[in-house]
Amino acid sequence: MPPSKIEARPAAWPDDGRLKPAETALLIIDMQRDFCDPGGYIASMGYDLSPIRAVIPRIQAVRDAVAAWGGLVVQTREGHRPDLSDLPALKAARARRAGAAIGSTGPLGRLLVRDEEGWQIVPELAPRDGEVVVEKPGYCAFHATDLERVLSARGVRRLIFTGVTTDVCVHSTLRSAVDRGYECLLIEDACAATLPENHRAAIATITTEGGIFGAVARSAALCAALAPAA
Repeated sequence: MPPSKIEARPAAWPDDGRLKPAETALLIIDMQRDFCDPGGYIASMGYDLSPIRAVIPRIQAVRDAVAAWGGLVVQTREGHRPDLSDLPALKAARARRAGAAIGSTGPLGRLLVRDEEGWQIVPELAPRDGEVVVEKPGYCAFHATDLERVLSARGVRRLIFTGVTTDVCVHSTLRSAVDRGYECLLIEDACAATLPENHRAAIATITTEGGIFGAVARSAALCAALAPAA
């Protein structure tokens, strides 16, 4: 029996109970070395990387489950041109204030610059054949990218969210997806933020007002729902 719904809050997902792999995509947001590894962008600001590192095996499990089920897997990667011509002045200023100037040189190369070591996706989640990789210059994966075209061409209507950071790039993309008519599910233990309180607040925002931005589930619930019947 194919799955119909995934246990989630404030209600099981999707709403109509017609969960189909051809209409569903998993988004793995920005699991890059700049965000996950010592010497990268987030570490340069002094944040604890342990919550981010902890989600990697859960994202692996979710990716395996979605891929085996037949859903599309999309990875995103944030970065700027080497000459920083696509870097807005305000974003550059915010990064400098945080102590991690975009384009400055660190142990993994220039921070948040395309083709540098830090820009690469972590080895544990290296893109596989058949996965789509979307390059983005900003926080939202729909901004200045072809993500919407990729999803539309495949008839995708529902999105499952994992990655970092919950309160910035994940949330920005999820909220934009809702306005575009996608039904969204965030996997709370397969996302992380630089601060635990920001992660919790981002999760709470999604589920308020009857699920104003979608639903929230655990990775185990998703994997169980998508597992082949015995």
